[in-house]
Amino acid sequence: MKTQYYTAASLDGFIATEDDSLDWLFSLGHADEAGYPAFIAEVGALAMGSATYEWLLRHAREVEAETGSAWPYTQPTCVFSTRSLPAVAGANLSFVRGDVRPIHSAMRAAAGEKNVWIVGGGDLAGQFYDAGLLDEVIVSVSAVTLGTGKPLFPRRVINPPLSLVSVRQVGNAFAELRYQVRRS
Repeated sequence: MKTQYYTAASLDGFIATEDDSLDWLFSLGHADEAGYPAFIAEVGALAMGSATYEWLLRHAREVEAETGSAWPYTQPTCVFSTRSLPAVAGANLSFVRGDVRPIHSAMRAAAGEKNVWIVGGGDLAGQFYDAGLLDEVIVSVSAVTLGTGKPLFPRRVINPPLSLVSVRQVGNAFAELRYQVRRS
């Protein structure tokens, strides 16, 4: 079982524009081409921040057209937020706040033998990293630059650095980089 931050980013290190748009990403190809079906099959629980959750709420029609459901996940999902947010009918959601450590323990129990996916954003993934709970970073780096936006991982990771495990070309727009988080 691993706790993984799996995401896509622009070549200059942003996961979304300043206004949380992902239009740049979806113009580059379909998630199935990037191995998403195999990845999600190994996920037993998810964590996301409120901006990611609200993006899913704002795009529920598109998500439903793509997946057949307004909520695309069957796994239990923890949404980290300090605000009250509306729930999606039929979704297995928990709204949580505070330290990621006790919530991570509950997520691992819910995931069983499968992985925990930190969907986003970058700061939430950074909180799991800071707590020593992040095992792997998988990022599909795209062939576009955004100039500004929401950073991939707003943390300094220098000593020890992440350890590159694999590089894979995905179509003509992405390079998937898989890093293991090393502990000091």
